[in-house]
Amino acid sequence: MRVRDWDDILADVASDSTDPDGWRAVAGSRREGLGEDLYFGHPNVGVYHLKTYAKNPRDLRGVGARVARKVDGELDPLLPDEESAGRFAVRSPPEDEEAAKDAATRLRETLKVHAEAPTDPDHLFEDVMEAIDAPAFGPMDYRFDGRPDELDELSETFDEAEALLSAELDDLIDEDDVDRGFH
Repeated sequence: MRVRDWDDILADVASDSTDPDGWRAVAGSRREGLGEDLYFGHPNVGVYHLKTYAKNPRDLRGVGARVARKVDGELDPLLPDEESAGRFAVRSPPEDEEAAKDAATRLRETLKVHAEAPTDPDHLFEDVMEAIDAPAFGPMDYRFDGRPDELDELSETFDEAEALLSAELDDLIDEDDVDRGFH
């Protein structure tokens, strides 16, 4: 397992050509200390674990690692299914002004179609993600002020990664001299 900057992991996911709507995620507050835990996975890609914290309102910092090469029968029930109320997406900024205009046109047309006809929230979300070429999106179980049970189970399943990533994030927090609150 290789610990990397959280941005590098998201960049890898964004550049992957895997089926974008097969991703699922679970996230919440860290068990101990400042920040949040996020696990997200895809059946064909595996499972990633990110630990992040807000150094200040404009600077999110963190570490992460790939903790599994596939979502197997043991991990599958720990990630949310399509019935989950939450959604997440990974998105890279457009390459240039022309790409931004093209994405805006596709998005405008998608919203126009959904505004003129009865629509399901899940279909709207999927169509919007496809219109902006989101490389990864799907259901998410997220607790702002707590931890979903599945998050604890994933942490226990990957206890060595949990310990290593926690230590790395704590070192990052110490280096940034944040300790509590924003810097």
